[in-house]
Amino acid sequence: MALDIQHTFLERFLRYVQIDTQSDPSSKTIPSTEKQKNLGRVLVEELKEMGISDAHLDEYGYVYATIPANTDKANVPVICFCSHMDTSPDCSGKDVKPLIHRKYDGFDIVLPDDPTVVLRPKDHPNLKEQIGNDIITASGTTLLGADNKAGLAEIMDAAHYFMTHPEVKHGKIRILFTPDEEIGRGVDKADMAKLGADFGYTIDGEKRGSLEDETFSADAVAIDIRGVSIHPGFAKGKLESALKIASDIVAALPKDKLSPETTEGKEGFIHPVSISGGAELAKIEFIIRDFTDEMLERHENTLREIMNAVLKQYPNSRAEFKVTEQYRNMKKVLDQHPQVVEYAKEAMRRAGIEPLQSSIRGGTDGSRLSFMGLPCPNIFAGEHAFHSREEWVSVQDMEKAVETIVQLAMVWEEKA
Repeated sequence: MALDIQHTFLERFLRYVQIDTQSDPSSKTIPSTEKQKNLGRVLVEELKEMGISDAHLDEYGYVYATIPANTDKANVPVICFCSHMDTSPDCSGKDVKPLIHRKYDGFDIVLPDDPTVVLRPKDHPNLKEQIGNDIITASGTTLLGADNKAGLAEIMDAAHYFMTHPEVKHGKIRILFTPDEEIGRGVDKADMAKLGADFGYTIDGEKRGSLEDETFSADAVAIDIRGVSIHPGFAKGKLESALKIASDIVAALPKDKLSPETTEGKEGFIHPVSISGGAELAKIEFIIRDFTDEMLERHENTLREIMNAVLKQYPNSRAEFKVTEQYRNMKKVLDQHPQVVEYAKEAMRRAGIEPLQSSIRGGTDGSRLSFMGLPCPNIFAGEHAFHSREEWVSVQDMEKAVETIVQLAMVWEEKA
């Protein structure tokens, strides 16, 4: 059926991005920043205004809500739509000034608050597909926050449509908005029993039509080094600086492979993200990524061998190699439930979109949710150049994301 959606997502999105929700990887609290709850409270209030009476924000910063089923069918699975509220620590999300560039003409977009920030089609090839559309950016000094406030606004718009169109049949729909996704903790405190969903979709993807059913598998590695410290004036033949050992390990990494800057497609990498410490104690933190657990283990062994080779040059020093699992490729789970992806493709086609099924060189909340019992691929939200001051989103792509969400709930009801 054709959908006559009186869209509300644009006004919502422009408000949401002005609320600072940046997460903090150094924080030990849950959520990592209390300000994320400021957006959570706004979302809860708007959901209640729609008539969704059980919407609430819990102590950990999660928003839960239910759109009740309106179908006579008793066997329709409960579907969850999920997006995250936080923005990346990589770029400021404070005092965001969203700008709408109407009827994009295909040329460079210069952002006014810092004219050195320019969106060029040669750097952003997807812009070439947006001629005539309306592009939203920030003003040049912050990220925009389309990752993932575009997803929030789209789910809220779809919820508003369902609540005002009872003639559109669907099963029970659960809404989950999470904190701290950008720092890898997005579902640490998600209450799966309370959520009570059978299948889910994160709305956190890039270009129109993208449907991601495969992610990296991910581990973190920490190397803690204990060197030999002594007064530098009396150090000859004795000093073994932990900081220099750490630097040697990083310098010994391959230059032509196994790094983010030299890989693409299905290639994995070893990526140092921080070095800290001094002469006696130092620490290197890495993220390790690949699409299979076997390759992940191989990369970790490569890093361990590099560490051991470097330590041979420092006979009185030692190091501890610690691996922490972060998330696993959700394709393992999704392949056991092919209808989850197939129904998403069907919904996109009904919305007039050709599905672009692909792998993502990263992870989403859906990666972990899939292994927590909620098979959960990732659907496009329209966000581009995330984590940067050049971040942008297309109004027309957001419209199609809303339509896809609505069609998806309808497909599940029809197929039941």
